[in-house]
Amino acid sequence: MKVVVVGLGTQGKKRIKFLTPKELTAKVDPFNKDADYKSLFDVPLKNYDTVFLCIQDDLKEQMIDYCVKNNKNILVEKPLILKNLDNLNKINKILNKKQLILYSAYNHRFEPHFISLKKIIEKKTLGKIYSCKMFYGNGTAKLVKNSPWRDKKSGVFRDLSPHLIDLCYFWFGYKNVKNFSLVTSLSHENKSPDHVVINSNFNKFYIQLEMTLCMWKNHFSCDLIGEKGSAHISSLCKWGPSTLTIRKRKIPSGVPKEKKYTLIKKDPTWKAEYQHFKKICRNKNNNDLKKDVRILENIINIEKKINL
Repeated sequence: MKVVVVGLGTQGKKRIKFLTPKELTAKVDPFNKDADYKSLFDVPLKNYDTVFLCIQDDLKEQMIDYCVKNNKNILVEKPLILKNLDNLNKINKILNKKQLILYSAYNHRFEPHFISLKKIIEKKTLGKIYSCKMFYGNGTAKLVKNSPWRDKKSGVFRDLSPHLIDLCYFWFGYKNVKNFSLVTSLSHENKSPDHVVINSNFNKFYIQLEMTLCMWKNHFSCDLIGEKGSAHISSLCKWGPSTLTIRKRKIPSGVPKEKKYTLIKKDPTWKAEYQHFKKICRNKNNNDLKKDVRILENIINIEKKINL
């Protein structure tokens, strides 16, 4: 794999860490002095077969079109944003015809406890699932406010909701999750929303997703309640320790039996996701962008409700 990384912001720098010198063909950024080129259009096409797009949303569609036209595999940082849903379906057909990969990166899928929770759900250990509540918060409100481009549009919603919606699809399957609705959108310190809550209620299965830039200690939590017990995740590996707690319901009531698993380790998700991406490129797996279509539909519909 010969990779060009476009965008040397936070995401691009993280991706580069897991590329070998032979894999990293070029770095592209119009403003960073460490870049080899200012534009992807300047990089000789013969020098690479894969592009990592670590760029802002409004540039993604043009770059994807260019890469597909020139037969390049693509990893694009979440979310996969295009102006028109029909364009996404058209691109998908071309990709499969050319046996190219377009992969939207959601690294949280590779959190060890998230993978364990998926197995628990699939084994029906908790029985019928009643509710899932997730919270994702960090304290970057001031950083976003001082940024020349981040404090705009739907703010924290566009930044964090794709991760949380994707986790719902990862655990439960996108066919089993109804589209989300806006509960509240608040702007405490920023012009754009810095605290948003959305929910989904489908077939007596309730999901609530809360995200904020005004959490002064970075934190993630998930509470999954089922008829036979519950599962609870506290924190991510990068903010560790990260814990997974499984509780077995006591009938008719009482203190449940509990098992707790704690991880203290560096963030494993970026390396794991890169290995996954290389594997699907080697196997030339057909693209299934239905999940990305659903996420984009939710973004479009909810942003209509947010006062932009």
